[in-house]
Amino acid sequence: MSTTTKKIAGAALAAALGVTALSACGGGDAKDKPAGASDAPKSKTVTLVSHDSFNATEAVLKEFEQQSGYTVKVLKSGDAGAALNQEILTKGSPRGDVFFGVDNTLLSRALDNGIFTPYEAKGLGEVKPEFQLDKEHRVTPIDSGDICVNYDKAYFAEKKIAPPQTLDDLVKPEYKNLLVTENAATSSPGLGFLLASVGKYGEEGWKDYWSKLKANGVEVVDGWEQAYNERFSGSAGGKKAKGDRPLVVSYASSPPVEVLYGEPQPAEAPTGVSTGTCFRQIEFAGLLKGAKNEEGGKALLDFLISKKFQEDMPLNMFVNPVTKDAALPELFTKHGVVIEKPENVTPETIAKNREQWVKAWTSLVVK
Repeated sequence: MSTTTKKIAGAALAAALGVTALSACGGGDAKDKPAGASDAPKSKTVTLVSHDSFNATEAVLKEFEQQSGYTVKVLKSGDAGAALNQEILTKGSPRGDVFFGVDNTLLSRALDNGIFTPYEAKGLGEVKPEFQLDKEHRVTPIDSGDICVNYDKAYFAEKKIAPPQTLDDLVKPEYKNLLVTENAATSSPGLGFLLASVGKYGEEGWKDYWSKLKANGVEVVDGWEQAYNERFSGSAGGKKAKGDRPLVVSYASSPPVEVLYGEPQPAEAPTGVSTGTCFRQIEFAGLLKGAKNEEGGKALLDFLISKKFQEDMPLNMFVNPVTKDAALPELFTKHGVVIEKPENVTPETIAKNREQWVKAWTSLVVK
């Protein structure tokens, strides 16, 4: 996708491999009167504002429409950062009813700007507690994914070198000049990888780590598309582009996607995941303050954490469900990995320090 991908884990890979996203079902009614007016007709359209990576099976959305009586309109607005900025600028007069796509790296910014109306979605009790970061229910957790270093299995087998598994490994001499990552100032996975180092080494240690990583030959490119599909030797796109970096910052969901869209489809994923290098993204949706169709928005939020939608997400957006009862597809269980202990930084800490961290990182690594 773009250099400013604020994607949920792995959806960019699907886009790069040609998956078509569902852009809209139905149309809006711009003439609806404000919610609360006694003579205002009830809108039958509910509008979901999202980043470009939102995707769902058409039949699943149709089932919601038939059961609820609402027609779903999906309004895509670039990457999540750009989409969120537009909602902040139109606060109180939103372009839709529900916003999907704010993750834990941007969550505090969204909450501090007051763009959401609190709503405790039906079925929230099925959402795992570790994903419920907002106790006021201004946002509802929808999915999670892990930003991790991926490795080219063939390269390390040929060289008879064990692939790296931890952040500490990446600064060892045997991995010199092997890693490509995205710019933390312009890319969601790049920022996630920076946050992984902050989570691991703390405020006092992450800069020293990046100094070592730079000395060990890390390459920085603008965004995920260039890193994964041009510079990384293990991806289908990277092979065609003759990429020569066998380590790349991508997603834990990338290996299953390589299998799904491989031609021919391989029996095993050609890429692996360095499980000790990961930062977890949690993605949320919320009822927009001033929504024209508040009741429809609430119904849509309920649907987004339903088992039907949760089990539809993995093969459409390549993310993990957040509810206890949702099962992963075989593609994920066979070719994916479970990240037991991802690095974590609280949304409040990220909001307070993100800009200065990115500036310091840029001065240290890029300039």
